[in-house]
Amino acid sequence: MVLLALVVAGVVLLRSKRPAWYWMTFGALVALVRIAFTYNSVMEACGLTVPPSRMRMVLARMARREVPPNRPPRLLRTRVTRTGLVLRLGLRPGQDAFDVSASTDRLRHSFRMYGVTSREIKAGVVEVRMTGYDVLHQVVMPAKTDRDLLRVPVGLVDDGSVHYRDFRQVPHCLELGATLSGKSVYQRNLATELSAQPVALVGIDCKQGVELGPLARRFSALADNPDTGAELLEALVGRMAETFQLIRREQRISADIPDAEITSDIWGLPEHLRPVPVVLFIDEVAELLLISATSQKKRRERIMTALVSLVQLGRAAGIYVEVCGQRFGSELGDGVTMLRAQLTGRVCHRVNDEGSAKMAFADISPEAVLAATMIPAELPGVAIVGDTAGGWSRTRAPHTTLRQAVTACNNFAHLTPDLPELAAFRPVLPPLTPAGPPSLIKLRPRPVTE
Repeated sequence: MVLLALVVAGVVLLRSKRPAWYWMTFGALVALVRIAFTYNSVMEACGLTVPPSRMRMVLARMARREVPPNRPPRLLRTRVTRTGLVLRLGLRPGQDAFDVSASTDRLRHSFRMYGVTSREIKAGVVEVRMTGYDVLHQVVMPAKTDRDLLRVPVGLVDDGSVHYRDFRQVPHCLELGATLSGKSVYQRNLATELSAQPVALVGIDCKQGVELGPLARRFSALADNPDTGAELLEALVGRMAETFQLIRREQRISADIPDAEITSDIWGLPEHLRPVPVVLFIDEVAELLLISATSQKKRRERIMTALVSLVQLGRAAGIYVEVCGQRFGSELGDGVTMLRAQLTGRVCHRVNDEGSAKMAFADISPEAVLAATMIPAELPGVAIVGDTAGGWSRTRAPHTTLRQAVTACNNFAHLTPDLPELAAFRPVLPPLTPAGPPSLIKLRPRPVTE
């Protein structure tokens, strides 16, 4: 009895302190057994069964047998993951993927899982993802992720999958969040992951560079005030124009040119001619656009004109924009609505009011607005990620300290490309010197004198 009590206590402790370990050792097996024994009854209780076909009814009557019971969806496959289970269901005639989606909360209670989501794979096949524990409470990224050029993992989704930031699929993104909401950590993760790739990082940090300045060794250009930021944006527009001229020269459209060799962006160019992709980080966009005097209005117009040009045309030239701020409304001036419409990706951390959430998702999904307003303050880093297709998900980025980000950027500083158009904005930094052994000389404290 004492040994059994110790084992039970150990399992309970493991479940509370290391839920991922508990899931892989005990939780997954318990969940599989529960689903195997209760699948039919749970599906019937959740309204996910259909009556038997007429042919089966006729055959039962001819054989004088009992009427066949209602049939649940076919369980095609069950897969155990590090965060939960993945069920693939084959729908019966008359069933719809929306029926499963509407019953996810009932399935969560019936199977005693932490979360359940569903999505349609193809006609008649639905994938149901179940999580065995709160994966966003303590984010642990998997050891293997599907990285690619300009496609990096930045967090976990509440269904246990990895959230990727794919710049080639979603070229520009708007990221909103209140103070201490985890917005800077998300941006830090993004810069850390991109630092190991052959891309140019460009930053505008109007907080005098306190956020992006420590990462400057990996940045090809950096501006820390609105005046320099306006010049940097105009220099990027000039680079974009030169890139378009290069693409135009290399198109060589004629009857004997294969269709596959005709391109309208940098990714169709030969590798030796392809310009380096540029990722532009704008931290605290309100500080970049707000003006306090009439004399600054022309500067704001220059900034807005350059930004709109970059987000409308920059993708083809390999320039991608990541805009971060606490608010992004019409109070920032003319052109903000047009600029926001071009930012396909939307990430919203905890905000102080519903209006800020509507700036991100009002034109995409009302459900995402409600979800963004319900993010608790005690979970910094939790965000709602949406797209212009109306879909959204709840994610959280792993906590990355500024020291970890600085170390990563310093380690990959040799990958920083030198862009002639942005040479005037290249950070000037002293060379890195290895830290020597700690000094053994003890200094005597000096007395304070008047």
